[in-house]
Amino acid sequence: MSRIGTNFDFFKTVMPDSRKADFYLGCLEGSVFMDFNESSDGLITLCRISFDGHGCCNLPEATNFLDFQMSKSFLEEIAKDQLNQNRITPLIIEIIKINQEFIWTDALQEYNLIDGV
Repeated sequence: MSRIGTNFDFFKTVMPDSRKADFYLGCLEGSVFMDFNESSDGLITLCRISFDGHGCCNLPEATNFLDFQMSKSFLEEIAKDQLNQNRITPLIIEIIKINQEFIWTDALQEYNLIDGV
């Protein structure tokens, strides 16, 4: 089953100063929160993801970035007041997929953020 059909309902949010990142998104009615950073050359990476019932998963600094075009699309979308779910969802799914090795598999499966393995 493809995750793209899932209604994650991504939304922009803020986090306390103790949780530093450039951008913050929540989804699934606040059950999952993701923190993103932008590199000096404009590429986006996932630095942290937290799941209700699992806690906060900090990714190592050497994570995988979205490519230039996807990073550009992410930045364009995050600048909007209202996120276009059809545009942001594949970008978030991709950044999770390329960093899957750093994130708890059971949490990703529970929240349908990866295909079943």
